[in-house]
Amino acid sequence: MQAYRLPVWPYVYGGPKSSGVIRAVPADFIVKEQLVFEPSGSGEHVFLHIEKTGGNTEFVARQLAKFAGVKQRDIGYAGLKDRNAVTTQWFSVWLPGKEALDWGQLGDGQINVLQIIRHHKKLKRGALAGNAFQITIRDWQGDPEETQRQLSAIKANGIANYFGEQRFGHGGHNMDKAIALFQGKKTSRADRSLCLSAARSWLFNHLLARRVNLANWNKALAGDVFLFASSNACFHAEPEDAEVIRRLAAKEIHPSGVLWGVGRPDVSAEALMLEQTVIDEFAGLAQGLLDFKVERGRRALRVNVADLSWAFGEKQLHLSFSLPAGSYATGLLREAVDYRLALD
Repeated sequence: MQAYRLPVWPYVYGGPKSSGVIRAVPADFIVKEQLVFEPSGSGEHVFLHIEKTGGNTEFVARQLAKFAGVKQRDIGYAGLKDRNAVTTQWFSVWLPGKEALDWGQLGDGQINVLQIIRHHKKLKRGALAGNAFQITIRDWQGDPEETQRQLSAIKANGIANYFGEQRFGHGGHNMDKAIALFQGKKTSRADRSLCLSAARSWLFNHLLARRVNLANWNKALAGDVFLFASSNACFHAEPEDAEVIRRLAAKEIHPSGVLWGVGRPDVSAEALMLEQTVIDEFAGLAQGLLDFKVERGRRALRVNVADLSWAFGEKQLHLSFSLPAGSYATGLLREAVDYRLALD
């Protein structure tokens, strides 16, 4: 198989006209998780609403398991959060029949317990409505009027729903590991999951890139499958259907792209032809996913950006916005700012 290096995915709004530094300090990248449900208040699982500074989600999960004296598999969380950020997220700890612990003793400056409540089920991956972001770009340079124009367009029209570069690892390292996996290299269960996700995301991003280049990433093609903006439910409809046209314009529904895996094609006609060209181009990756029996799915090509606001400071740009679960803040940033990371 060929080696894969991350390309610059096509831009929707002409590419960034400004530059700056992100994550100079953790407080420059604030993320607040939004669950899809409210904990019930009773049950065998203790839900902890935690603010952490530094330390990724896996680190916090290990700390919780050690403090509570339980196996790490008894710790639940809905999504992974970055290390170089101030993040607020929920964890669950399975403590059947045990007295409440003094969770205040857990705090060490990095981990702060904000709320404690019980629930009858473990917190599962994916139980997220979305995330709210507050981002500061330092050493910002650019034309404020041009940046405001781009941000206004993003607010009105949404962004291309690319998987972020972190999905592929530094320099595309996860793609190299995926190639090795498909060539028969033995790997851990966690690494295997990482490789399969990277390969599937690569195929999706290339399909989305094709549709961005063709200017139909947010339009209906013959044979398309559409996803509701408020859920993962999908449906078929004719592209000339007046209601489809209206709902696309209102951003109530989005065209979708394949998350490649085992299963029958969801799309047909022109949409299927486009998807097949990407699968044919990366046949080795596609076959590797089939060999590992990854299930086929769909992902929206477009994503709405909620509550987007911005403010300019002294060589700074401050952004605030919300995205649904599975979408990346860097997908918004890249359209307006040629950013570089201060922290690795």
